[in-house]
Amino acid sequence: MKSIILFKTLPVIAIFILFNLRLEAQVMQEPFGRSLDDRIMIHLAENRTPERTGFYYFMSKTNIYGNLLTPAGLLIGGTISNDKAMRQNALYVASSSAISYGTILLIKRIFKRPRPFRGNFRIVPVYIAGDYSFPSGHASSSMSTATSLSMLYPKWYVIAPAFLWAGSVSYSRMYLGLHYPSDVATGTLIGAGTSVYLNTIRNRVQ
Repeated sequence: MKSIILFKTLPVIAIFILFNLRLEAQVMQEPFGRSLDDRIMIHLAENRTPERTGFYYFMSKTNIYGNLLTPAGLLIGGTISNDKAMRQNALYVASSSAISYGTILLIKRIFKRPRPFRGNFRIVPVYIAGDYSFPSGHASSSMSTATSLSMLYPKWYVIAPAFLWAGSVSYSRMYLGLHYPSDVATGTLIGAGTSVYLNTIRNRVQ
């Protein structure tokens, strides 16, 4: 079953790769100095509503809780029920999120891409975030948690809410004016890829 899930995940990862490459190519080839990234960000910034802003601000803040509570819940459940497999699943989910986020921090230090609002005055953020923009740590960690959880429990009632949550967290970073689309696309790729890679290692060890 897990190999089937892995096989179905690969096309999704390939789409993320192609999408990100397309965005980066547009950034390099934009003749008038305004990239597709910028145009999307300006459109989002100029069409915010109080209701949507409140919702996506909330979703952005759920990232850390989702990444912490998911493995914590598995660990507690596995301890109470004396389920060794569930405790191991908790370690896998936590490791996937931590490794993907660590990878993001390293890449940020290498590329040092400024936040969108630093490069274009028309991109007004909902709040000011520090650090660098590329890639998105929120997108990476949330997608890693969603992917690993979905591969562990491949049921629609797990997969659908997991990826809906991760997608909302990822989109919120663009909506709030804190990350370019290419930041988010790369972050989701790294997050999903980390989970898939660690899962293949788990299957070989078990």
